[in-house]
Parts: sequence; C-alpha cells; structure tokens
Amino acid sequence: MKFRKKETDGKVDMQMAAMIDIVFQLLIFFMLTLKIIPPEGDFNINMPIGQVAQDSTDIKLDLKVRLESNPDGTLSQLWFGGRSLGNDYPSCFDRLNNEIAQIAGGQQGYSDDLEVELNPDYDLHYRYIVKAISSCRGRMQGGSMITYIEKIKFAPINKPK
Repeated sequence: MKFRKKETDGKVDMQMAAMIDIVFQLLIFFMLTLKIIPPEGDFNINMPIGQVAQDSTDIKLDLKVRLESNPDGTLSQLWFGGRSLGNDYPSCFDRLNNEIAQIAGGQQGYSDDLEVELNPDYDLHYRYIVKAISSCRGRMQGGSMITYIEKIKFAPINKPK
C-alpha cells in the first residue's frame, strides 16, 4: 500500500481578532470593577531600627506617652509626661488629646519642633497603640483634620522575660 503525502504547508492560522476582543473585555472589566480607596492613615512615624537613635538637640519639648498593659493585653494605665491619665478606655485617650492640644497650641495647627515618643508594653493590644497615635496626632473637626503633632516615634519595646 502506498501512502500519498498531502501537500500542506503545515501552517495553522490563528484567529487573532477573537483573542484581542477577549483581552480588551477582560481589561475593561477589571478597570470598571477596581475600587480606589483613600489611604487609611498617613502617619509620619519613625520606627526604631536596631539601635536607639540619638536625641536631636533641636527638639525643644519632649513628650512621652507610656502605655502599660495587663497580662491579657488590655490597657492597664496611660501615662503622659509622668502623669497618669487613667485606664478608662476611651476617655483616657480624650484626656491625652486635650493635653496634647494645650501643648501644641490648640486650633493653630501643628508645630514642627514637637515630637511624641510612644512607649507601649510588649503585650498591649494594637488598638490601644493606634488610638494613642490618633490622639497625639490631632482631632477631626467639621470633616477636616486638625493636626497637632506631626512627628511620632516609638521607644524600643522590650520583650518580657
């Protein structure tokens, strides 16, 4: 039996028009379903890197906030400048915000030379740290943010033994 060889050039034609249509439909779908959200918080926070940074001499006033925790991670005590502000969440953070407002000048906006140092316990729940950052940063009034302090840094956090 003799086989005949068909003469074909072996080239397969691909229909690119349908593929391009599908790619554009997918592109349009993802562009229309994308939800652009504003950033949740724009904090100018200096995190400690390995070593404790040297204190700058141009800072006129050093504000320290100490957050102590109970063994279960709840807030035990909130301290500002060596004074206790209590542990009645969230009222103690309102008192912290009022203290910062008095130091920063109230409604006049933030001061470049002020810096707050947060010193939380290792086991403290994260929500208390975020609330302390928000209280030090400023307050919302009439839909706009009034900023008291721009610079917030963290003290080195020591693990419990």
